Amino acid sequence: MSNKIKSHSGAAKRFKKTANGFKHRQAHRAHILTKKSTKRKRHLRAQLQVNASDVPLIKRMLPGV
Repeated sequence: MSNKIKSHSGAAKRFKKTANGFKHRQAHRAHILTKKSTKRKRHLRAQLQVNASDVPLIKRMLPGV
């Protein structure tokens, strides 16, 4: 019987698996929001696809996904 491989807990919180890869939350939306325009904050709201070059790293950190 083989041992289970643990997921990287930080990566598990930041990335979610989708049909086409992984999605992630954008940066610059956590604090100091008063000086940022409404348009800028609105566009940062959406989640983005992880770049194809980073997918192998995320797959290695999240083996069970």
